Order: sequence, then C-alpha cells, then structure tokens
Amino acid sequence: MMRNRGQLFIVSAPSGAGKTTLCNALLERFPDIRFSISYTTRPPRADEREGIDYHFITEEEFMKRTEAGRWAEWAEVHNNFYGTSSESLNETLSEGYDILFEIDVQGTFQLLKRYPDSVTIFIMPPSYDVLKRRLESRSTDAKDVIATRILNAEKEMAEKDRYRHIIVNDQLSEAVEEFVSIIEKYR
Repeated sequence: MMRNRGQLFIVSAPSGAGKTTLCNALLERFPDIRFSISYTTRPPRADEREGIDYHFITEEEFMKRTEAGRWAEWAEVHNNFYGTSSESLNETLSEGYDILFEIDVQGTFQLLKRYPDSVTIFIMPPSYDVLKRRLESRSTDAKDVIATRILNAEKEMAEKDRYRHIIVNDQLSEAVEEFVSIIEKYR
C-alpha cells in the first residue's frame, strides 16, 4: 500500500562501517523501496552498468544541469562530479515510493535543506580498531588510502549526532533488524 508521498531515507557511514551491506539487506526486505542512483562524470568501471550503478554523463552536461539548479545534491570527488536529479527524486516521491540514499555526510546536509523531513540514519562501526581491521581485511586499498579513509571516518563520525538515528554495526543480524525497525516506524 502506497501513501500519497514517499519518504526519503538517508544513510551515511564511514568506509568500512557496513552501510552497503545494511542497505542491500534492507532492500531485500523492502523491494518496493527505490534506491537512489546518482549521476557521475567519471567513466564506468568494467562491472558498472548505466542506470543500475550510475547514470554516466559528460562534465559539460553535468555543468549545464548544475547551472540550471537541477541537482538535489552534488559534489566533486576525486576530480569527478556526482549528483542526484531533483526532478527524478521529486517524481519518485510524488508517486508514493520511498527512496533510500546511501550518501556521505556532505550530501546528507545538502538533501536536508531541500527535504527537511528526511529520515537520517548514521551507521557506526563498533570502534576505530574494528573499522581499521575491516578496511585492511578488504585488501583492496593501499595503506595510504586506508589511512585517509580512517582520517575521513573520524570527521564523518563527529557529525553522527546530527542524524536522527544511529546504528552501531557490531553484530550484522542485530544491525539489520534495528535498521528494518527504523524503516518500518516511518512507513
């Protein structure tokens, strides 16, 4: 059963806290929730698909949309631009669908300016040591990249109290149930 207007759920967390795992588990439980797909100017990676992972556009097109005020939020990250279409977001919400955002702290605060009734959820690791071990166990990043991610994690976690809900992802099954419970509360 859909309501007149959908709800925006915004999830943030430092790298290694488990937000993608939690979001995937949530989407399995609530297949009617739409997942926000960003636009980006970076080229697609080998395993990425247009309209599934990102909408890939040129920097020129991105700048045109920026000047026209067509982004609900946007940022430049590692010399590439990322943004969320206001038009697409508003259309989906007006159709009564809830939307799940997996986004950084900066994007959250941009979205809250336009959508102050959004439900914000911050995913915390159980500790810095656990976070560091998770990042190192991925074996996908160099030590300097891991160090940068940990430094960024400290800055992001300092903003956690600006979120409506905080989940500590220590035991995955418990974190998933807490996440599901929060979503059910607002649906």
